[in-house]
Amino acid sequence: MPHRNRVTPFGDLIDTEARGLLFGNRGVLHDDRGRIVRPFQGKRWIACRLEFKGRRRPLLRPGRFTELFFLDEATALAAGHRPCAECRREDFERFRAAWGATHPGAPLLADDVDRVLHDERVGPGRSKRTHPARIGDLPDGTMIGEGNEAFLVPGKALLRWTPFGYEPGRVATRRETVPTLTPPSIVEVLGAGYAPVIHPTAGEVDGANGAVPSPPEPT
Repeated sequence: MPHRNRVTPFGDLIDTEARGLLFGNRGVLHDDRGRIVRPFQGKRWIACRLEFKGRRRPLLRPGRFTELFFLDEATALAAGHRPCAECRREDFERFRAAWGATHPGAPLLADDVDRVLHDERVGPGRSKRTHPARIGDLPDGTMIGEGNEAFLVPGKALLRWTPFGYEPGRVATRRETVPTLTPPSIVEVLGAGYAPVIHPTAGEVDGANGAVPSPPEPT
C-alpha cells in the first residue's frame, strides 16, 4: 500500500502509486505508527534530490522527518517548498540569486526566505493560501487552482496536474484573473529566470497542442 506522503500543488498529502522526480520534507508529520497527524511542523519546507551521496533511509521512522515526494519542482514550488541548500546547492543558489533580484535589500539566509514563504503559503486554520493574479502576468512554471484541480502555466496553455503527470487542460486568456497556488515571492523568482524541473509529460502534452481552447478574449 502506498504511503500518504505524495504532495499536491495545494500542499495536501495523498496516497498514490505515482512516482515523482523530487523528494523533500516539512518536519515530522507522522506518529509512531506512521500515520500522518499534521500538515507541517515548522517553517522549513524543502525540495530535495531523490538520490544524494548514496544515502538511504527507511520511510516514516518514529520521531524522524516525514519523507515527502513531488511529481516535479513546479508542484513543490506551488505547495510552498524551496530548493534544499544541501543536496541541491546549485539550484538553491540560483533560487537565492533570483530572490535577491526580486527582494532588494531583504535578508537572503534560508531561514529568512522560509519565514516569507510561510506567510504566503499558509492561511487561516492552516489552509492553503492562494493569491489572485492575471494569467498574462504569470511566468512559466506557475501553478493555479480551479476548484479542486491544479493547472501548470506554460505559455498560454493550462495543463491539468495529476499525480502521474500532466494532461490536456485549456488555452488561457491573458486577462483572466485566477487563484495562484504558487506563492507570490516564488512567482517573482520564476519571472526573474529561475527554471524549475518540470515533469516530461508537460512537454508531451503542450507539444501535441493538447490544450482545449477557451473562448476568445473580448477586444
